[in-house]
Amino acid sequence: MKKIIPFLLVAALTACGQSETPLNATNSKARIPTVEELAANPEHLKELRLQCKTDRPKLGDTICDRVAEATRKRFYGDRDTPYTPPKQSPKF
Repeated sequence: MKKIIPFLLVAALTACGQSETPLNATNSKARIPTVEELAANPEHLKELRLQCKTDRPKLGDTICDRVAEATRKRFYGDRDTPYTPPKQSPKF
């Protein structure tokens, strides 16, 4: 029993091959747009969001994180607008 456990451990680790590295900007030398550029171009942002949903390992985490940040920035805005509560409280 003492000899079989290390053997099973070695067999399990050997069976696990090296994972493929994602293709990102450091590997492909592609230019990654900034968050501001993505937020300014909603059509390109929409395309990249769809690609990140369907094939994130191919695009890489860097660009998908920037796409998510640009989407959040477009949704929330610059947060310069202060909160103004309604004059009358709602009746439940």
